[in-house]
Amino acid sequence: MNTATASRYAAEYQTIAPVLPGQALPWLKALRAKALMAFSAYGFPSPREEEWRYTNVSGIEKKLFAPVMGKGDNTGVCHTPLQSYQLQDAWVVVLVNGHFSAELSVLEGLPDAVSVMSMADALAKQPAKLEKYLGAAADQSEHSFIAFNTAWFTDGLFVHVPAKLVLDKPIQLLHIVTGADAMATTRNIIIADEMAEVKVIETFVGAANAYLTAAVTEVFVGSNADVTLYKMQSESDKAYHFGGSYIKQARDARFTHHNFAFGGLLARSDIHVDLDHASECELNGLYLGVKRQHIDNHTRINHLKPYAISRELYKGVLDDRARGVFQGRVIVAVDAQKTDSQMNNRNLLLSDDAEVDTKPQLEIYADDVKCGHGVTVGQLDEKSIFYLQSRCVDEETARNMLTFAFANEMVDKIKIKSLHDRVLEQVLARFPQQGVNKEWL
Repeated sequence: MNTATASRYAAEYQTIAPVLPGQALPWLKALRAKALMAFSAYGFPSPREEEWRYTNVSGIEKKLFAPVMGKGDNTGVCHTPLQSYQLQDAWVVVLVNGHFSAELSVLEGLPDAVSVMSMADALAKQPAKLEKYLGAAADQSEHSFIAFNTAWFTDGLFVHVPAKLVLDKPIQLLHIVTGADAMATTRNIIIADEMAEVKVIETFVGAANAYLTAAVTEVFVGSNADVTLYKMQSESDKAYHFGGSYIKQARDARFTHHNFAFGGLLARSDIHVDLDHASECELNGLYLGVKRQHIDNHTRINHLKPYAISRELYKGVLDDRARGVFQGRVIVAVDAQKTDSQMNNRNLLLSDDAEVDTKPQLEIYADDVKCGHGVTVGQLDEKSIFYLQSRCVDEETARNMLTFAFANEMVDKIKIKSLHDRVLEQVLARFPQQGVNKEWL
């Protein structure tokens, strides 16, 4: 806890508060004021807090990151790299330095019944709906990064898919940060009503600068609805990233999350899911760390009602002096009989200096459940390397092939081809490619 840093941010907050979206809404002003008070009291999270014991965010406190308040300023956005991140088979919403860019976004052909707009526009056009949902899934008392986001968010994405409507294309939310020492703080709301289906892809990229991304996404999955959320974080190797996804599922709802963490000097992702009666949840993740990267993944699955099913598989590959963290927690409430939950975390260390801290947890308060978890941390299997060498594969190529195969299991879970290819490129770019031919994949 560093309240001195919090005081610096609080002082700067007064200069930007008048131009933040939704300032004419009394309920939002009160929500922001409460969040600012909480952040001012506690500062950024400290390793003394159990949920942050492996992740030290003191690097963020050494700088005063400032939000870019020029809405619609696309300065620094190069269209060629931008197009390489935009998916051609998706509707695309682009946020530059935390602000919606209508010029760069592609929303033609979106069904009239579906609402897809910036958070600033949604607060102006649908304030009553936002009052119901904003903050309903992400509890700002959870930790101070949520409070920080609630007070500072400059824009974001609002998606509402009405009952029984199935979108035939995904919606991509492309976050781009171009400024040095900039702060991009965004808030997203995704609502799928009863029996609706939608896929949303969050992509985080940025210039080769030091900056701070703080993004919170709240997802509400209606009865028998189906939501798939993809996240690809491939930011600057000098960037700091906090991304939180908080999901509430209704009865018989289905939610799937695919989390790919590649970039950032320090990156933390929170995924918290609340399951209702007979709902289903699947969490998949892949984190690749090189040099001195620190990548932290924190998941929590709350089984609140009976007959719910959850599956979780996270894999990490760490090289050089990188450090990975996985904290997975499954909570089964007293009423959640017949729960079926499985959690696995597997880690591959490619150097003697790489490190991973993994902490799986099961908290079970019901007596008729089927729950389990597993963890592995190790290096490449020498017997597998020897087997490939016996088939005329040199040692270096064998190691590369086994490393890629370990990571590629998670990539193959992506059902959207353009995104699959983009993630595959990121994986191949971070590890030696000798012996791995992309045309085979």
